Amino acid sequence: MTDTIKNTISKFADGFVFTAADFPVPLDKQNTVTKVLNNMVAAGQIRRLCKGRFYKPQMSKFGELPPDTFQTVKDLLEKNGKIIGYLTGYTIFYKLGLTTQVPAMLQIAVSKEKKPVTRGNYRISFIIQQNTITKANVPVLQLLDCLRFFKSIPDAIPDDICRRLLVLFKQLAPEQINMAKRLAIKYPPSTIALLGAILETNNENEDTTILYKALNHQSSYKLDISSQILSNLKKWYIR
Repeated sequence: MTDTIKNTISKFADGFVFTAADFPVPLDKQNTVTKVLNNMVAAGQIRRLCKGRFYKPQMSKFGELPPDTFQTVKDLLEKNGKIIGYLTGYTIFYKLGLTTQVPAMLQIAVSKEKKPVTRGNYRISFIIQQNTITKANVPVLQLLDCLRFFKSIPDAIPDDICRRLLVLFKQLAPEQINMAKRLAIKYPPSTIALLGAILETNNENEDTTILYKALNHQSSYKLDISSQILSNLKKWYIR
C-alpha cells in the first residue's frame, strides 16, 4: 500500500494538490491511505494544505513554494466536471490590472452561502452570485464583479480603474457584451449604471435600453469618476 501511494505521488507534478481519493485503492482503504499520507507529512516528504488535502512541495532558488491559487481552491471551483464557483475579488482586481496590490486573501463567487475557510496562508471567503455560473460566463461575471466592487478596489484611483475597465470591456466579443447586459440585471443598481455608462462610452450606438430601464431614476451612485473619463455620468446617475 505504502509503495503504491509513493509511486503515485512520484508521478504528480510539484505543487499538485491531492486527496486520498486520488489513489488507485478501494474505497474501504481510504482511511489507510490517509494514515500513510499523514505519516509522509510527519516525515517531511509531502505537505498538508488543510485537513485531507496534501501536496508535493515545489522548490525554487528562493526556497519552497506553496501550491498556486488554482490548486489551492480547485475543489471549490469545480465538482464532478461542473463549475460551482469562480475566483473573484482581489485576485481578479490584480489579474486584470486594476490594482498592483497582491491579494493576501481569496474570494470565490458561489451560488449558495458558505462559511470562510483557511488553506495554507490563505483565508478564503465566499460571495453569493445570483446568476447561474457556467464556464462560458465566468469571464463576464468576473468583470461585472469588478463593477460591483468598484469602490473596494485597493490602492487605485477611480479614474484609473475606469480607464482600465473601458479597455477590458472593449475587448469583449459582441456576444459577451450582450451576455453582460443580461447578467447585470441581477446585480446592484450601481453595477448596472456603471456598465451602461462604460458600454455607451465604448460604443455610442450600443443598445443599453435594458440597463437603463432597470434603474431607479430617483437614485444616484457615488463612484468619484470624472466626466473626462465618462462624459455620460449624469445620464446614468453616477456622481
